[in-house]
Amino acid sequence: MTKTELEGYRNCLLALRDRHNGDVSHLTDEALRRTGAGGAGNLSNMPIHMADLGTDNFEQEFTLSLLQNEEQLLGEIAAALERVGQGTFGRCENCQGEIPKARLHAVPYARYCVECARKLEQNS
Repeated sequence: MTKTELEGYRNCLLALRDRHNGDVSHLTDEALRRTGAGGAGNLSNMPIHMADLGTDNFEQEFTLSLLQNEEQLLGEIAAALERVGQGTFGRCENCQGEIPKARLHAVPYARYCVECARKLEQNS
C-alpha cells in the first residue's frame, strides 16, 4: 500500500471517527434527558399515563443500545488508526494476507480479509 493510499484511509478513518463522536454525543444527551422535564408545563417528572412511562423506558433502553454500538464502532476505528501508525493497516490479523481495497473502502476499519471474516463468523 502506498503512502498516499494509507493517508487517504487515515483521513477517512478520522472523518468517520468525528462523525460517530457526534452521534455518541447526541445519543448520550438523548439517553440522559429527563422524562417530562421542561415539557408541557408538567411540574412532575412522572408522565401522566403508565403507557407513557413504558414508552419512555423503551426509548431510553433503545438509545442506550445504539450508544453501545457506536462506542464499539469507535473502538474499532481507534484500533484501525493505531494499525495505520504501526504500519500494519490493510493486513489481515488472522492470515497476515492483504485485505482487498474494495473491502477497505466499504469497511475502512476491517481487521480481517473476507475469507477470514467469513470463517470467524461461522465459528461464532
